[in-house]
Amino acid sequence: MENKPIKRHEALRPLSREHHHGLLLCWKIREGFKRNVATARIKQYANWFWANHLQSHFEEEEKFVFVVLPKDNELLKRAIAEHHSIAQLFNQEEDVVNALNAIAEELEQHIRFEERILFSEIQQMASEAQLDAIAQHHHDVLCDDWSDEFWKD
Repeated sequence: MENKPIKRHEALRPLSREHHHGLLLCWKIREGFKRNVATARIKQYANWFWANHLQSHFEEEEKFVFVVLPKDNELLKRAIAEHHSIAQLFNQEEDVVNALNAIAEELEQHIRFEERILFSEIQQMASEAQLDAIAQHHHDVLCDDWSDEFWKD
């Protein structure tokens, strides 16, 4: 069985592009550990990525995208719970190695869930007005200007 690319509504495409950058974060964390990079370097980048990209991405999804679904929707509840769990991992200052590994695992699974399941559901249920509102509130400006490319060491 062949996996066909998901046809994403134009209003959701910028968020999907951000998901790609989130998957790159997961890869970079794993690469850093594979290359025996100091945990502090990996954590600094993860913290920067959270503060400059991922935190606002989560907020935007919750404020403008998830509202398409009713509050009692199980997919919505799962997505919000995962957002909270992932945020806690970024804020964890003890057992940083396990936290970073958990971020790489949980964030990847979360992104795949959103891309494969949640966004498809939202796309089906959203009105054109809701999709227009999503498009209006999203600013697709991801700048990954981090100078310490530890994943290349």
